[in-house]
Amino acid sequence: MSDRIAFVGVGRMGANMARRLKDCGLNVTAVYDSRPESAKALAEELGCASPKKLAEVTAAADVIITVVTDDKAMEGIFGKKGDSLLVGAKGRTFVNCATVSPAIHVEIEKRANKVGAESLEACMASSINQARSGTLYLMVGGKQAAFEKVKPLLIQLSDDGKLLRYIGKSGQAAQVKALVNMVMNINTAGLAEGLGLGSALGLDLKTLMEVFSQTGANSRVLVTDGEDMVNRDHSCFFSAAHAAKDSGIAYALGQKAKLDLPLAKAALSQYRKMTKLGLGGLDKSGIAELTFKGRGPKKAKKKSKK
Repeated sequence: MSDRIAFVGVGRMGANMARRLKDCGLNVTAVYDSRPESAKALAEELGCASPKKLAEVTAAADVIITVVTDDKAMEGIFGKKGDSLLVGAKGRTFVNCATVSPAIHVEIEKRANKVGAESLEACMASSINQARSGTLYLMVGGKQAAFEKVKPLLIQLSDDGKLLRYIGKSGQAAQVKALVNMVMNINTAGLAEGLGLGSALGLDLKTLMEVFSQTGANSRVLVTDGEDMVNRDHSCFFSAAHAAKDSGIAYALGQKAKLDLPLAKAALSQYRKMTKLGLGGLDKSGIAELTFKGRGPKKAKKKSKK
């Protein structure tokens, strides 16, 4: 693939995706971030440019991969006025990997098409290590022709395409991703409660997790988060703040569909509580801080009145 590739948003996910494509021999020409120092450091590592303006990113690439934080950030980089990726974007293809609301992906596709560009969503259901190794689970939404155009690139990020799924029209991949994270976050909250109660009952948690793994209590989050919950190792791979955001997207979809989703609502409440308590920067496994006795932020002692 001879296309010039740029990245907008080079935090831990975006940066490692860029490194992966560079390792595969693809032509990474530019990286951009709201934190210029991060983009500059990565650009020096990869031997590419770190433009100061979004329009310069578009000028430097044929395919622009975006990995930003939320709906507001997406609308910002694809602004209708001022500095924007849409400036001079005719013939470009945008591949948007952030977890944002489906409606934003639909809107960005409209804006891109209006200036003669293509836009896809490539929602990721994996984490930092998979971004670096090229084993991301990618769910793609948008026009089939645009997908086929950049498929060789996406194959390099998804275990030679084994983890690449074309879902359908714009917005649908984002819907699937929202549901993936909704169920994952419910499972994580449930595991935290099970282990927290087991601890309170004085059970051996190693044995309890082994039993969980062999019964109907098993889940993927038992593997990824179980030991971390017990050991209080909440090094961040997927933050509680992001869990709150993503669960919120899914719950909003449920409300729009007029469905009652009590488990999704409860999990969302827990992750929002973590953020409110200042624990949003912890990994989602940090939800165990709310369920194990004696954990969590210490409440300030009230001063006695004299």
